[in-house]
Amino acid sequence: MKKLFEWAIAIIIALVLLFIVRTFLFIGYIVDGDSMEPTFHDEDRLIVNKLVKNIGQIDNGDVIVFHANKESDFIKRVIGLPGDTVEMKNNKLYINGTQVNERYLNDNIKTDDFSTRTIQGSKSDVIPNNEYLVLGDNRGNSRDSREIGFVHEKDIVGEVNLRYYPFDKIDVNFDK
Repeated sequence: MKKLFEWAIAIIIALVLLFIVRTFLFIGYIVDGDSMEPTFHDEDRLIVNKLVKNIGQIDNGDVIVFHANKESDFIKRVIGLPGDTVEMKNNKLYINGTQVNERYLNDNIKTDDFSTRTIQGSKSDVIPNNEYLVLGDNRGNSRDSREIGFVHEKDIVGEVNLRYYPFDKIDVNFDK
């Protein structure tokens, strides 16, 4: 009877720890679609770090998962932070007037011109407080800020830290 009690306690502790990890620290995510190719492909398995959103460590170039609506989560790349101005002109990205090299894109990717002001719902040249501009790496096939508007920080689930499947593509560096 003592062994059964010890096993029950161990299982309860494991479940509590699992709950804490999934609720506050990390969560698994499966990519659905091709909007982030070539970085991520449909059915890639990822670990999302939920802690970074709580300590304000989201930067340009980070790949995040966020609640796009009540039914769907999206995975996109952060292109603009609160207070930034962003412009895409002649297929070149400018953040705060400085051209950014987007090494994670395929060479043949073409992106239509846009600016912070042309993002849905924007009334300013700068990204509002607590909001982020996000784009998919597959710009021709991505529902992102150009269509859905800025992403509010309360909707961010976390930052992608690890691709663990497929096993031959395990990686931890997606922002450069």
